[in-house]
Amino acid sequence: MARSIYVSVSIMIYVLSQVSISNAYPIFAQKGYENPRETTGRIVCANCHLANKPVEIEVPQAVLPDTVFEAIVRIPYDMQLKQVLSNGKKGGLNVGAVLILPEGFELAPTDRISPELKEKIGNLSFQSYHPNKKNIIVIGPVPGQKYREIVFPILSPDPSTKKDIHFLKYPIYVGGNRGRGQIYPDGSKSNNTVYNATSAGIVSKIVRKEKGGYEITTVDASEGRQSVDIIPPGPELLVSEGESIKLDQPLTSNPNVGGLLFFFTSVIFAQVFLVLKKKQFEKVQLYEMNF
Repeated sequence: MARSIYVSVSIMIYVLSQVSISNAYPIFAQKGYENPRETTGRIVCANCHLANKPVEIEVPQAVLPDTVFEAIVRIPYDMQLKQVLSNGKKGGLNVGAVLILPEGFELAPTDRISPELKEKIGNLSFQSYHPNKKNIIVIGPVPGQKYREIVFPILSPDPSTKKDIHFLKYPIYVGGNRGRGQIYPDGSKSNNTVYNATSAGIVSKIVRKEKGGYEITTVDASEGRQSVDIIPPGPELLVSEGESIKLDQPLTSNPNVGGLLFFFTSVIFAQVFLVLKKKQFEKVQLYEMNF
């Protein structure tokens, strides 16, 4: 049996400073991007998830043609962590992943998956990124407490029936996320990020909204104007009435348990190679029989 290889990679990628259309969990990425891997190599989930965390992948070093094998994606995090939900309350983290396989590789059909592998998969439901892109598989969001390790059942292609497939070394790309994103698909901030002051001045009034969150009024005496910053439920205030604040000063704590690290990556991706190999045991079997 081919020995498995294990890869854990953290790579810095660019984060857009202005995003008009950005997408988070796979369903949003599927609607906005034809391919989840941009020409720069970045996974598009990075447009919404602005924290730096690793993702791990384990696949066989080599596979035979027309064979079902496992691709194991691990999305590690501290199980004690709770994330801020959209209503401002705390809850468990969800996880999601996208697996980009070479052309010809695809999700294994149910009737080809062994009982042992089905047990490892559990109740997960995978889907193709697009109907015409069966080599790109997405999953999530699913409960992170249960699925920090996701087993993808993959079917390798058969070069004898697909002439464009060859016995080569092929790259695999994977992206994973944990928790909610910091940006919604329309480009607006979620309540799982830091809110900064839109103007400098004195905090003249802080109003706690009935359904949670705050309205912070800042007065700039030098320019004779005031501004109002709306804070959704979830983030905790760092300022108080009468306090002097600067432009872009954080008004709230950072509720993102992933840890927003300045302009580091949002979703980390790993790249690994596997080899589609020919069967090499026929002659050995014949020799033993003749002997």
